[in-house]
Order: sequence, then C-alpha cells, then structure tokens
Amino acid sequence: SGRTSFVLKGSYAYTKRKNLSNVFELGEGLVGQAALEKQQILLKNVPEDYLRVTSGLGDQVPRFICVTPFSYEDQIKGVIELGTLNEMTDKELEYLSLAMPALGISVQTADSRTALARALQEAQKLAEELQTQQEELRVSNEELEEQTQRLGQSEQELKSQQEELQVTNEELEEKNELLERQKRAVELARKDIEEKAEEVALASKYKSEFLANMSHELRTPLNSLLLLAQGLTENKEGNLSPEQVHSAQIIHGGGNDLLNLINEILALSKIEAGRMDVQIHSVKIEDLMESYRAWFGHMVEKKGLALELTADSDCPTTLSSDRKRLDQIVKNLLSNAIKFTEVGTIRVHFGRPIAGTNLGRSGLVAANCLAIAVSDTGIGVAHEKQKLIFEAFQQAEGGTARRYGGTGLGLSISRELARLLGGKIGITSELGQGSTFTLYLPLSPDTERAPFKREVPSSPTKVHSTSRVELTKETVSALQIEDDREHLRDGDQVILVIEDDPNFAKILYQSCHDKGFKALVTPTGEAGLELASKHLPMAVILDLRLPGMDGWAVLAELKASTRTRHIPVHVVSVEEASAEALRQGAVGHATKPLTKESLAEAFRKLEEVSAGKPRRLLVVEDDPDQRQRTVKLIGNYDVQVDEAETGKQALAAMRANTYDCVVLDLGLPDMDGLTLLELLEEEGLATPPVIIHTARDLTREQEAGLREHAQSIVIKDVRSQERLLDEVSLFLHRVVSRMPESKRQIIRNLHDTDELLRDKKIMVVDDDMRTVFAMSQFLSGRGMKPLKAENGAKALELLEKNSDIDLVLMDIMMPVMDGYEAIAKIRAQDKFRRLPIIALTAKAMKEDRAKCIAAGANDYLSKPVDQSRLISIMRVWLYR
Repeated sequence: SGRTSFVLKGSYAYTKRKNLSNVFELGEGLVGQAALEKQQILLKNVPEDYLRVTSGLGDQVPRFICVTPFSYEDQIKGVIELGTLNEMTDKELEYLSLAMPALGISVQTADSRTALARALQEAQKLAEELQTQQEELRVSNEELEEQTQRLGQSEQELKSQQEELQVTNEELEEKNELLERQKRAVELARKDIEEKAEEVALASKYKSEFLANMSHELRTPLNSLLLLAQGLTENKEGNLSPEQVHSAQIIHGGGNDLLNLINEILALSKIEAGRMDVQIHSVKIEDLMESYRAWFGHMVEKKGLALELTADSDCPTTLSSDRKRLDQIVKNLLSNAIKFTEVGTIRVHFGRPIAGTNLGRSGLVAANCLAIAVSDTGIGVAHEKQKLIFEAFQQAEGGTARRYGGTGLGLSISRELARLLGGKIGITSELGQGSTFTLYLPLSPDTERAPFKREVPSSPTKVHSTSRVELTKETVSALQIEDDREHLRDGDQVILVIEDDPNFAKILYQSCHDKGFKALVTPTGEAGLELASKHLPMAVILDLRLPGMDGWAVLAELKASTRTRHIPVHVVSVEEASAEALRQGAVGHATKPLTKESLAEAFRKLEEVSAGKPRRLLVVEDDPDQRQRTVKLIGNYDVQVDEAETGKQALAAMRANTYDCVVLDLGLPDMDGLTLLELLEEEGLATPPVIIHTARDLTREQEAGLREHAQSIVIKDVRSQERLLDEVSLFLHRVVSRMPESKRQIIRNLHDTDELLRDKKIMVVDDDMRTVFAMSQFLSGRGMKPLKAENGAKALELLEKNSDIDLVLMDIMMPVMDGYEAIAKIRAQDKFRRLPIIALTAKAMKEDRAKCIAAGANDYLSKPVDQSRLISIMRVWLYR
C-alpha cells in the first residue's frame, strides 16, 4: 500500500533531457521497480549517453547509479536516485540505507503538517460560515419575533374587520334584496318598453302602408280634378262667366295646395321610414349661389326686399352631397325667410362654422364642415318655440288668429333631410329682430357614420307583382270606358292607353283626340298586351298600378316581344320610379297628378319618338377595331352613328349634339367612363339612355354606381355583340321588321323563348318534393336541364359542384337553411355575384318581397307560380 506513482519533486545538479519522463508508475523503470521491491538498486558501468554531470568548466558521465526507496511504517513515501562519478563504498551505501527511515519520517511529518494546515484552514472556514449562519439565524429570529408581533396585531385587526364585514354583509343583503326588487321592476319596465316599441313599429308600418295607399287613393282623384279644373280656367269654349272661371281657379289652387300637403306628408314619412335615397356627387358652391339668386331674386324683388349671397374667402369651392336634397333644404329656409319678412334683407352666407359652434352629437367635425346661413330681418322666433318649430305641424305663430299660412312641415322635413345628409340645422333668433337658420353639412361624407350610405343591391330592386287585385268580369266592366276600337281604319295613328282610373282614362282619351290621334283604352295589363300585339299602336301610355298584371310586368312583356318592343311607352303613375322606367325601356315617366303641361310634354315625347326620323347614336370606345365592329353592327339607314375615342371627345360631342342613345366603354385613355357620366351630370347636359359596354368584372358597388347613370350594362363576352344590338335597338325604339335580315335574326334568336332557354341549367330549391317534381317536369319540357336541392344547404353544395348553373329558382321557407340565408351566402361568393336568382314563396306580403330583394334575389314570384310569367322573368334575367 502507499503511493502508486512517483513524480519528480526535486533534483541536484541534474540536467533535464528530452524524452525522459518525470512521472513513474509502480514497477516502471528503476524508480518504479525500486519502489515496488522496496529494495535498493545499484547500477554500475553506466553508458555514456545515460546521464551527464555538467559544470561551468565541463561535463562528465557518472559511473554509478544508486536508486534507494524510503518509507514510513512500511509505506513507500518516495525514491532517491543518486548518480556518482565513482562507485559508492559499502559504508556510503550503508549510511544511505540508515538515512532512509529518517527521510521517510520527515516526509511523513511534512505531509501530516500539510494535511493538518489544510484541515485547520477548512475548520476555520467552517467556523466563519457557522458564525455567519448564527448571525443570520439571530436576525431571522428577530424578524420572526417582529412578524409574530405583527401577526398578533393583524389578528386583532382581522377580528375587527370580520365584525365590520359582518355588519357590511347584513347591509349588502338588504341592498341586494332592494336591487333584486328594482331589477324585477326594471325587467317589467323593459318588457313594457319592448311591447310599446313593437306597437310603435307596427303603428309605423301601418302608417307607412296607409300613407302609401292613401297617396294612390288621393292622387288618383286629384289627377282628374286638377286637369279638369285647369281646363275650366282656360275656358277655351268661352261658355263660362268670370265668376265661374274664378271658381275653377280656386278649385285648381286648392287642389294644388292639397297635393303639396300630400307630398310633404309622404316625404316626411319616407325619411322617417328610412326609404329615401340620396345621390352623392360633387357640388360647386358657385353653382349653388347662382341657382339661389336665379330662383329667389324675383320673389324678393316683388316683395320689396333685398337678397345678398356671400361667401368667406376661405370657403371651400365644392362639397360632396345630394344636390336635390340640399336645394330642398335651402329653398325651404329661403321661402320661410321671405314669407316671414316684410322689410329688410334676406342673406345667404357660405363659409366655415364660427369658432366655438356647438355641433352637438351630429358627429360633424368643424374642419370638414360647410355652414350655409340663411338670415332675415323678419318676425323672429321666441326662445321657447325654437325647438317646437322643428316638430311636424308646428309653427311659431300658433293660435286661431294666424297671419301666415303653411302646414308646419317644412322645417321638420328640412331637419330630417339634413340628418339624412349627415348634417344638422341650427337656429339663432330674437323675437321681432329676425332669424338665422344655419345648415351644417360635411364637405365629404363619412361612409362609416353618414346615414345616407346605402346597401348596394345585387340588381334593380323593383319588385313586380302579378296579382295586386283579383280580376273579375265585373271589375273589368266597371273600369272599362268606350274607345275607338270599333272605328279604326288603316293608316290611323293610334295610342294605346292602359289606365284603371276611368276618370283619368277619359281625360287621356280626350287628349288623344285633341292631338288628332285615335285611342284604345283598357284598364288591365293583360288586355293591353293583347291590344298592343293586335293593333301595333304608335305609342302606349301606361299606368303602373293596375289590377291583375301590374304595369312593370306589362312594360317588360312589351319590350321582350320583337313585335311590340319598338313601340314607345310613356309611364304615368303615382309611383316615383322615373329611373327604373327609363331603364326598362320607357321613353318617359310622369308622376300623378299631372299638370296640363306635363301631359302635353308626354304627348310631345311620344310623337317625337314615333315620327320615324333617323336616330342618332354616340359610340365611345378607345379600341378602333371594337369601335368599328360596334358601328357596323348597329349602323343602318335609320341610325346615324358618331364615334368618340376619348372622354374629352365624347364631352365635346354631347355639348354640340343631341343623341338618342350612348354606348360607353369604361376604360377610356383620359378618364374613367363613370367620371365622364358624372361630368355630364355636373354640366347639366341632357343625358340620353346610356349602355355600358365593358370587359371589366364589376363589383356590386361599381355596378350600383353605374346604374345611377346608365340604363343597361353589357359585359363583353361571347354573346355581347348580340345583346348590345338588342339593347341599343330597345332604347332607339327601332322597328325590328325594318332592320336588315341578319340583324333581325340576331334579335329574334335572343327573344325566341325556346331557343333562349334550351339547354340552360336551372337549379330548383324547394323542400316540397311535389313542387320540385312538377317544376322539373315543366322545365324539362321546355328543353332546360333542372337540378334539384331540398334546402339551402344542399343548394350551396350543388352550386359548388356545378358552377355552370345558369339560374336559380329559390323557395324561401325551408328547413336546415332557408332561402334568405342561402341567397345571401350565394351572393357572398364573387363567382355567383351575377347569377340570376328568382325567389318563389307562398308568402305575398310587401315586406317579404322587399326582404327577398334585400337578401340578393333578382326577382320575386308568389306561389302558385304562373308558368307564363315565370318563363317571361327567366327570359329577362338570363340575358340581362
């Protein structure tokens, strides 16, 4: 036991040589061997290269090597290797052997001292650590004692808090009971409010329906009354006394006042019901000032007042708003100012809101706001009545002794119109010192906030009813009046009148005679179509609200037939649907009740279109090849075609000439087609029917924007040339039979029902399998390919697998997914945005129709479905 390896620790006169190790294991070399044997090893006659003893004067090879181990208690502690120049004597060797035990003891002692010193150092270190730990323990004990004291205090405080908490809990329980009672009371009040809100909504609905019906019922007799009274005031036959003429004038004036009141009530009702649309365009402030000066200058001058129109130097030059609604507000404010002012000045000032103006909760920002102030020096308004005058049927001048007339609706309508445009009206006034009404409007509408933002319909939202009134022989007989059908001869100029009001029908009949025409008169759309096809009249005057088939359906049928589509149709109705009527192919629209002037204008327009003079068409297209193809396709002896390559050229042509129709490409080199249409509107140029002919894939928003200006949109595709010819011929009222054979054939193919519908894929969605079977049989018999789905979810799956479906017939009331949801999900996919969808349902309420259209349906039919009507609607939408 003992050491197993030996390391060189010291030497004397030893020169280290390369390749010699300083570490020896037990038994390795002479050093290791001597340690292993615990015996002295002597080496004589050492080789010359073994070791050299070197001094300053020379070196010498030792001749004798002695390797002696030393130990302590039989444990080897080390080895001494001696090299001498002469061989050692026995005495020297003996002395060396005797010295080894002492050397072992010395090394052992040194090792023990080293170990003891190391242990002492470790003990001192442990003592220091122990002392540190004791100090930390003392500090911890002190802290623990403090914490114990604090804990005792906290325990005392906790007991106090628990006692307080118990008192608080008791109070809370009492409050909870009170709150619970209040909550029950609030819940009862909320339910009561909800019930009342439902009652109010129902009352509003009934009011809107009542007003819509009363509009028709009141306007219809007023129409005859005003026309007859105006005829009496003219006294063309000279058989009335001055007093009788004066009485007729009073009747006519009273009828007009009643008409204005009806219009105002309906306008307010429309705004309150959210059914009044706005058209946002750029409006020049300079144009507004010139218009107001022209409109009111003579009125102010006639009353002996002065009119001033001014604008601040920093006033914006334009704003984005609805010019028609804006004019309506300012005209009302100016009319009131003139009416209530006897002496002084009427001022209209345009500028920014005055600093510190309270814009309230209108959401307006002064930096993006225009203020139009209308001031007068009139009677003024008392402070307590300044809110009252904005309420319906209220005036500042109350009581029975009123000096000024009026309904009290003007300011109420103006306030609601201002809100509709995203603005508000303010008033400052002193009784007897005049008033200032200020209209605040945003310079540019905030689409996130402004209430005039409209949902974009996927298609025109006119809903056509096929069965408004049940027809009987008695109904038709009661409405029918005598006409000229028994006295027609070849060459007679005949106008067809389709009107269910016998009194107005007689007036139209007499007007036709006064103009030198013969007249066919019928109260129903069905008879009207039959008469139109049989006699081919030179023109048609059409009411929209008819018993049985309504006027919209009649107009669609007339324009769908190659035999009657050229006949000009002028719509006369209580409905304000001018844009839709023109889009459907009518030459004009007049709203009942008519004045004699508007009736004369309707006849003038019909005569002009029927005269047979060549039509003038403007083609605006930057691609010369496409332009030439269009000119060649449409041009003929009866159509003069002008061409324009850019928007500027088109503007110049429209300023210089009057056109009957315009074909417009959207991608012009200098401006977008929509911009061109807006410029035409801003300049006040008369815009003829516009057909958009474009290769663009329009979004719903773009399409809706274009439909505000254009009558038709034709997408450039495989059949776009045929459809373009068809649309242009419709709006030019060209007689198909007089067109070249090749073009006649194109239009006939488009309107040949069997050819048009053959091989079309029609998806029928209905949960009633009997209806699906019957409808599929009917469609198959017409050459179409029906696909079936029993609910909206299945319809979506079927559409995903068959993206080439041409049209969808969608039932509304279905399990799993109803028709409303299915239509909305179909419209959410861009690839099906233009897919025609016709809603079919047994529910026939007005709000159901509106809901179908709002969901995205193109048209609506109530069950049981009239098959001929269905085919007619399918034909319209498959090639629209």
